Amino acid sequence: MKAPDLNFTPKGLYIGGKWCESADGGTFETINPSNLEKLGEVPKATEKDIDQAVAAAKAALEEWRQVPIAERARCLEALAKRIDENAEELALMDAVDSGNALNGMRGDMDWTSATLRYFAGLISEIKGESSSHGPRHINFPRRQPYGVVAKINPFNHPFRFCVEKAAAPLAAGNCVVIKGSEQAPLSGLRLGELCEGIFPDGVVNIVTGGAKAGHALVTHPDVSRIGFVGSVPTGRAVAMAAAESLKVVSLELGGKNPIIIFPDADPSKAAAAAIKGMNMNRQGQSCSSTSRVFVHESLHGAVTDELVKQAEALPIGVPWVESNDVVGPIVSKRQYERILGFIESAKKEGAECLTGGGLPDDEELRKGLFVLPTIYDNVTPDMRIGREEIFGPIMSVMPWSNYEEMLGVANGVEYGLTAAIVTNNLAKAMETAERVEAGYVWINSTGRYLGAPYGGWKQSGLGQEECLEELLSYTRIKNINMRWNAP
Repeated sequence: MKAPDLNFTPKGLYIGGKWCESADGGTFETINPSNLEKLGEVPKATEKDIDQAVAAAKAALEEWRQVPIAERARCLEALAKRIDENAEELALMDAVDSGNALNGMRGDMDWTSATLRYFAGLISEIKGESSSHGPRHINFPRRQPYGVVAKINPFNHPFRFCVEKAAAPLAAGNCVVIKGSEQAPLSGLRLGELCEGIFPDGVVNIVTGGAKAGHALVTHPDVSRIGFVGSVPTGRAVAMAAAESLKVVSLELGGKNPIIIFPDADPSKAAAAAIKGMNMNRQGQSCSSTSRVFVHESLHGAVTDELVKQAEALPIGVPWVESNDVVGPIVSKRQYERILGFIESAKKEGAECLTGGGLPDDEELRKGLFVLPTIYDNVTPDMRIGREEIFGPIMSVMPWSNYEEMLGVANGVEYGLTAAIVTNNLAKAMETAERVEAGYVWINSTGRYLGAPYGGWKQSGLGQEECLEELLSYTRIKNINMRWNAP
């Protein structure tokens, strides 16, 4: 099926309120993963471009930090309104460029504008408490912005992450340099056009490029605060590079997340929760995906039958069609080959493939980077698919009978982002929620809500997002100790 025309040509890097080519004129291609056709040329930022973007943000800082909070909130609200007005165009752009389902990308646009409005309304909570330690004396903390904040984002929520991850820093009075995904860069550059006329020049800067641009941004001496979303290895590299100059870093990293199904669960509903939690409308390319299914042995057969039935019912196709749950292509050739490597390792290590485990039969889909939704049974924790993050549409079923042993295996990976629990036994649900090593836990539920802290344990990250704690984390405290008459 022919891809729709996006009617968008990148104008360049967005720096200091202006559009410019990369310093050396370098570009890279962005590819439609559904058919491997070229979508366009995108500027490839150099170290010089990063210097210019940071300098523009630094120059704008004094003006932006002095803007009254009501006016900063108005700017965020204005951007949210502009996103709402262009939501369909942005959703289609992300669907074509990243391979994620159109309806899922529509949801991303709703979440994005809601996040801007959430932090716009939360700005007045940037405050502290005073204390007195004697007559004619007051002690009070002031929260001030860090300054220039670098935001480095992945491909699975291209536009949403560019905006969502900048909302709290902007609300707190920082200026930002956003580096969007190299695999799906178009909507991040479109954001620059949407910001025009809303923020003072230099408050929002957007660059595109590869690892060299990211490293230049992380190590730049005038960047005070960094937020990164991506893989654990890259997150470690970011943290190590930032440590040289003691920059404050927040990290949202990978996950190998369990969904734990107890013997009192309804097999069909439990399977549906696992399939939904796997984020198949993003091909499993989500840090929070519930890729390890711990099912009690008494329900093993019933749940696996339902998993297979529901997985095989998922439509597979190009992501711009009108479908809620279409399974689209993997974002890049590199990631596609990595996923196929996991399938090969599962075969060698003896996992039982219940469905999928390869490519679709449709010759048109074979022109793109499509992988069938795949379920392996009787996976053991020593297998690669049982311990490593795949970031693809592969689920591993791990039957259990002993609660303590199961919990040990569930907690026995380096990750600790999310966990899901399916049971009607409230006591067991709460005990498991307390003991599972994850930063975000669902009980008979899925989905995320603004205001609920989201962040990982262990190697899955540092810091909390989507809540008041995120907003405050983009401020630093200056304590003022004052007497109101001279000594």
